[in-house]
Amino acid sequence: MKKTLLCALASALLFAGCSKNEIISPDPTLTQQALAVMKTDSLGGAAAALAVQGIAQIDASTVQQTIKGFGGANIVAWTGDLTSTQRNTAFSPTNGIGLSIVRVRVPNSSSEFAAEKATIDACKSFGGSAIASAWSAPASMKTNGSIVGGKIKTASYANYAAHLSAFNTAVGGLAAISPTNEPDYKVNYESMELTAPEVADFVAAQGSNCGAPIMAPEPFQMNQTYINTYLSNATAKSKTSFVCGHIYGKTPYNLGNIGKPVWMTEHYTNSNISGDDWSNAMTAAKEIHDCMNSGWSAYVWWYIRRSYGPISESGNIQKIGYIMAHYARYVRPGYTKISCTSNPSTGVYVTAYKSGTKLVLVIVNQNPSTTFQNFSYSGITVSGFNRYFTTSATNLSSNNFAVSGGSFGINLAASSVTTLVSY
Repeated sequence: MKKTLLCALASALLFAGCSKNEIISPDPTLTQQALAVMKTDSLGGAAAALAVQGIAQIDASTVQQTIKGFGGANIVAWTGDLTSTQRNTAFSPTNGIGLSIVRVRVPNSSSEFAAEKATIDACKSFGGSAIASAWSAPASMKTNGSIVGGKIKTASYANYAAHLSAFNTAVGGLAAISPTNEPDYKVNYESMELTAPEVADFVAAQGSNCGAPIMAPEPFQMNQTYINTYLSNATAKSKTSFVCGHIYGKTPYNLGNIGKPVWMTEHYTNSNISGDDWSNAMTAAKEIHDCMNSGWSAYVWWYIRRSYGPISESGNIQKIGYIMAHYARYVRPGYTKISCTSNPSTGVYVTAYKSGTKLVLVIVNQNPSTTFQNFSYSGITVSGFNRYFTTSATNLSSNNFAVSGGSFGINLAASSVTTLVSY
């Protein structure tokens, strides 16, 4: 028995050493301990043995949420518009980040509507869509006569719905519109302060007249009590297409069976840290994983172009952008998330998606050293994968490898994000 195991190990080591793609198809007869001996840190160039832990099991026959996309905000009045080159950088899935959602602000004045259209059109040209949030109704439609704070006058509900609808028409059609951004968060800038029943009252009365499907109620911390109270208005719920919210100070979580797709429509991790900071980018990677694993269908960063964003002020892709590209480029609108072991090994996080016969895996490795990870897949036929990985030192490096038999193993670079796309 010992001789047989040593021969198997020798054969496996020879295969591992010859594979420039660092892929190992494990022999199911070998023990986990034997596998741990035979893996070497070829990605990092070290000879230390790698730990082998649990198997990431993918079941393509178990379909979960449909993905709307991954995106960011472009608020022309506050930061200026993206340039033509920056739009390509943001939205192209071929040579850019591949963002498939642009979030815009509904201006208070119709004279500002047209300014949002160019970037909306650019996102759509790459297969994406636009969503819009209103920070405030026009001052004349509010109880305090100001764009800061206050509420929508009940008598102005119809006029406000017409205002939202006119914006939808002016920009050529939105995937969804939110009548109020963060209504549960008191601030000293453009805003409205609305309880969940007040948001629901407006949607119940005028949700069908806003020009685009309603996404609501968009609370500051994806507050479930606020959301459930809003949805308790049956008429408002029937007129709401998507439940949305932000996750400032909140860990993503499953909202339960609320009967609507859930979108995370705004967050950034730290405005005081550059978007090129690798530790911060890895925090964002895990956050996106958590949103998808919570059953949510969209993840939208705050400003697309910002010092702390996916694109720098000079228009270059930053580490945050490359991390988002691992999802946005390869998990396109309409893909479905499928069943997958989300945390198969210490520090390793996996989500899986499919579109027809294509399988996509996004893997976050938080460990400070190369980690070997086993995978198994069922419900789909795969002959190989194109592999893309980003570390602190490299961006979307690529190679490919063949698989068979429903399982494979791969060395994950230390502190990295890897996307596998089947062929």
